[in-house]
Amino acid sequence: MHVRLNAPDSGNAVTGTMLDELLAVVAVPDPEVRVLVLSAAGDDFCLGGDRAEFADWLAEDPAGRGIRVAGEKARRVCEALSGSPAVTIARVQGKAVGAGFALALACDLRVGAENASFRLPELALGLPTAWGGLLPRLIHEVGAARVRELVLTGRAFGAAEAQALSVLQRVVPENELDQAVEAWAKPVARRPEAALRVTKALLNSYAAATRMADPSFLDAELMASVAAAGRRTTPRTPAPDTSHS
Repeated sequence: MHVRLNAPDSGNAVTGTMLDELLAVVAVPDPEVRVLVLSAAGDDFCLGGDRAEFADWLAEDPAGRGIRVAGEKARRVCEALSGSPAVTIARVQGKAVGAGFALALACDLRVGAENASFRLPELALGLPTAWGGLLPRLIHEVGAARVRELVLTGRAFGAAEAQALSVLQRVVPENELDQAVEAWAKPVARRPEAALRVTKALLNSYAAATRMADPSFLDAELMASVAAAGRRTTPRTPAPDTSHS
């Protein structure tokens, strides 16, 4: 099965509608599907959440209800990708930023073009890194010390570093992405269904057992609370200095 993010004019920015469409496909998996490929149209995989829609949600409800709803959908999408009985493959080209990074990381196998890059800009935007369970998954895959640096600096890093960090398992020229996906998908599709399903469940279970905690169910609440607090906080103009020497 192929699932494509198809809003190239916006850099495939994640909207509430896109989350609904992804949920409709991945939350109720077809038991006959053994491989699910997540790809994207255009030059970039995904430039993150739609900031205009985010601002609209806050304008409509300063308490952040719209952000909570979207955040819960994001968690369900990413959990469906990682927990699917099918093997999920992310096909990444160009930029994968924020929410796009999370969607790719939720997949079992991740191949990136040589021009792929990744970034976590949330802190610079005044938000926590709390979308779709990204942070606990990234710490588990990459390691706490490296993730701390990536989150706090918000710097972009390219495909070669992504492979060294295990964010990507393979890097190829962009015109070879489809062949790389097929090289993974073909043997997986031939595996006996029961053995594949149980093996995927075992891999997920063992991975979960090595995590000390996974509070990703709090992501939506954290994102909404910080966004709402940031909206209420306005910079103060310093009072004029009236002291005399």
